[in-house]
Amino acid sequence: METFTQQKEFVENPYFQAQKQEILDNLTDEMIDAPIVEIVKGLNTLPYCFTLQSCYGHFVYDQVDDPHNLQPLPKDSTITTVEYRIAYLALCIDNSSSGRKLLEELKGIASFDPENVQFCCAEWFWRKQVNSYVLQVEPERFKHLDTAIIDYGEALQVERTRNGFFLRLKRLLPDNTNR
Repeated sequence: METFTQQKEFVENPYFQAQKQEILDNLTDEMIDAPIVEIVKGLNTLPYCFTLQSCYGHFVYDQVDDPHNLQPLPKDSTITTVEYRIAYLALCIDNSSSGRKLLEELKGIASFDPENVQFCCAEWFWRKQVNSYVLQVEPERFKHLDTAIIDYGEALQVERTRNGFFLRLKRLLPDNTNR
């Protein structure tokens, strides 16, 4: 799956609310990586957006071969390389003033670490759902890929970025007192 393509402009979507309801009717907490369930649910309470897909981002290495590993990287220097599976949030945003404001806030999240965070569109999402956008945590040189083999030191940096990324997303939620 290629996630990264250039950002597209909003288009009119008179079916936004019906599409949102259909997605939410079929979404369960079990479909979402546990560390980000509350963020996804919080975003879905906003009347001007809904999530399409998400992934917390997973680190796979010699001692841990679970492709859905949620554990933090160990502070172990014997690990040389890590397979990183992209962290991302794909969402559909309503073409409204609140939606445009959210779009700008999401772009701001990407700017906190431009070497590892991208704001983009994904053509295959857009074909299914107009006004869909993706925030992803992936080293810039791998931004077109879902997975990357990186050295352990870079994996630690990507993990810090991923954690900061989701913290920033959480701050967008209306009931967040840390905003």
